[in-house]
Amino acid sequence: MTKPFSLWGGAAVLASSMLSLSALAGAPYAPVTFQNASVHDPSVIRAGGSYYVFGSHLASAKSTDLMNWTQITSSVSATNKLFLNGASNVFTELAETFSWAQTNTLWAPDVVRLADGRYYMYYNACKGDSPRSALGVAVADKIEGPYVNKGIILKSGMWGQASYDGTIYDALKHPNTVDPNVFFDNGGRLWMVYGSYSGGIFIMQMNPATGMPLPGQGYGKRLMGGNHSRIEGAYVMYSPVTQYYYLFTSFGGLDAAGGYNMRVARSVAPDGPYFDAQGVNMANVKADPAKPLFDDASIAPYGVKIMGNFLFERKIGETGTGIGTGYVSAGHNSAYYDAASRKHFLIFHSRFPERGEQHEIRVHQMFMNADGWPVVAPYRNTNETLAAVPRGFVFGDYMFVNHGKDISATIKKSRLVTLNPNGTISGAATGSWALVGSNQAEINLAGSPPFKGVFLNQWDETSGSYVMTFTATSREGVSIMGSRMAPRSDMQVVQAVYGELSLGNTNAVTGDIVLPTSAARDSAISWISSNPSVLSNTGQVTSPANDVNVTLTATITKGHARAVKTFVVTVRKLGSMVAHYAFDGNLGDATGAFGAGAVVGSKIDAAGGSMAYEPGMKGSAAVFDGASGVRLPDGLITGNSYTVAMWLKPAQLTAFSTTFFGARNGDSWISFLPKGHDFVGGASMLWSGTAWYDAGLGMNIPAGQWSHVAFTVKNGAVNVYVNGAKRFSGVNFPNVFTTTNGVFALGVNWWDAPYKGSMDDLRIYGSALSDGEVASIAR
Repeated sequence: MTKPFSLWGGAAVLASSMLSLSALAGAPYAPVTFQNASVHDPSVIRAGGSYYVFGSHLASAKSTDLMNWTQITSSVSATNKLFLNGASNVFTELAETFSWAQTNTLWAPDVVRLADGRYYMYYNACKGDSPRSALGVAVADKIEGPYVNKGIILKSGMWGQASYDGTIYDALKHPNTVDPNVFFDNGGRLWMVYGSYSGGIFIMQMNPATGMPLPGQGYGKRLMGGNHSRIEGAYVMYSPVTQYYYLFTSFGGLDAAGGYNMRVARSVAPDGPYFDAQGVNMANVKADPAKPLFDDASIAPYGVKIMGNFLFERKIGETGTGIGTGYVSAGHNSAYYDAASRKHFLIFHSRFPERGEQHEIRVHQMFMNADGWPVVAPYRNTNETLAAVPRGFVFGDYMFVNHGKDISATIKKSRLVTLNPNGTISGAATGSWALVGSNQAEINLAGSPPFKGVFLNQWDETSGSYVMTFTATSREGVSIMGSRMAPRSDMQVVQAVYGELSLGNTNAVTGDIVLPTSAARDSAISWISSNPSVLSNTGQVTSPANDVNVTLTATITKGHARAVKTFVVTVRKLGSMVAHYAFDGNLGDATGAFGAGAVVGSKIDAAGGSMAYEPGMKGSAAVFDGASGVRLPDGLITGNSYTVAMWLKPAQLTAFSTTFFGARNGDSWISFLPKGHDFVGGASMLWSGTAWYDAGLGMNIPAGQWSHVAFTVKNGAVNVYVNGAKRFSGVNFPNVFTTTNGVFALGVNWWDAPYKGSMDDLRIYGSALSDGEVASIAR
């Protein structure tokens, strides 16, 4: 709970405190909306008034505006309509490819329309743990298929055998025949660029009449990479605006921890040589063969890095909700130039901060800077147009990101800088800025060559408003971005922080509390505890002998503005029951510490749903219908020592369906599944998404009868019990609940099919119970 706040700062500050917080948001805007789809490694083509993207695992989607996407296909299957033609399907059409590559899936394809009016899909498959791959072409009369195989063009990974250039295949210098991009040059010649890791990125000239390679080229010409450097996803775009060919690639690993980032080089000829902004011929960029495989340090300094992991971080007190807007391992892009509008577009897949491996298509506009290099708009495309920018619209505070040149999983969070009216830059970066012409940006930062780019008004999804942005790159190949924040006085900042500052549910705390110390516009938050021996000024909890109420006082400051907010925290004795949901005809917490659960639909945040009750093991039990769940109060578990116990009677066993689910965010969670995934043989399991921890039980709790399930966690030591007997014991279980506002649910999560069955007597404890204590509540 909280208490009223008080303010200091003099008459002027007090007067400003009377301003309505609603006035700080600025004028209202008609919201811009998007429809998302998931296509990994999206390759773009325009056909019939729509933009299509085709990607790995035979996924595809289409859009008329590059904002709203409709999913067409999503996986390699016998029913995927791209290859479905009577009795023929992708497995029969591409049987030779799957056999050679020793896999049952496909990697990143590309589709191009040739002079005969038909669509040519350049498909490929790879074994994955080696460059044993096959790349071929299939043809369709319509872009959505069905495609008919014309045959394999290239193979790789033929160990000990002659390759296409007549020498024994060597993965250090020969390509992995995957990830094709087929394009016409400015003179009408057809080319295919391809490759991934292994020997690098290669290019071949193709026959525009047949779609096949011209003879006598072997694997073609190497453009960059080699010695297993992590470079892939090549795509070439010609820009009539600059008369350069731009070769886009992705450096690093594609997963959320891989540090994927997009880079570009350019050439006056389609087959190179391609140079970066420092003048380096990219054909000389490869991994050091003396280093271990996938040595990123050898390649990180090269290419123009246009985007890496970043987050325009929304801090406490800023407009909007959530953590902000940003990307993780964005990459394997395609690019499109629209001749009618003279606009350039970057189309890529991305993961997202705190969302694990989930990925979606994103489209951003690109603009050519004064030096002829593409700079990427900070926010996703809304078909905005580069227009004249009044100088007065540029002044103000910005979220600022410097993408650097590193290959790293680190998310570069925005820092606060101010573009001052006198042309200087202050804050986390210093230097000067200039508006050149109507919208060109020149940013000079201490110790760096000039960054050249554009100022652009864009839609910011987080704040729900249009904001001034800048994007620019330097001759070192480093890109920067900025997003202007709503003008606010120091007191307005403090008031906004005060209004949002929360510690979640503090009625039953048993573990340490994360106390924020910074907020909007670098405002500071300091804390004082009324009982530091139980709850310290830094949020550390020492278990009391009995439950204790502690007052935490937060002082929020920015400049001379100040506000105080207090929170009453109930610190419970470690080992006591934190919450007890008995399901005796309702969803109330019998301890009174927490509120009742709320019925939801098929996902945690879905409306609807219904709940029934039947006789259970201890009074009544809740009956889950397979389409509903229960959203429990936030903050039920707040530390790294706890016990969850419940009675379960599944009506059916469905893989991935959760019974008890708790999460810090979409990437850090725990879940108890009556039926787990294939890696535990479908057994019941306790699962964590933070480090993909699989606590498989080696058995399934049976459908149609009651079983008591409990799991205990104590600083990484985890035990799982069925009917009082220990079925799993392990260590290094992730510390998920590091905040007091974790999300909890029964029967549903954000992704999977809901649980169908019954549940009774859910108990949550603030410590790890002993074997005997678990056995006693399982009776």
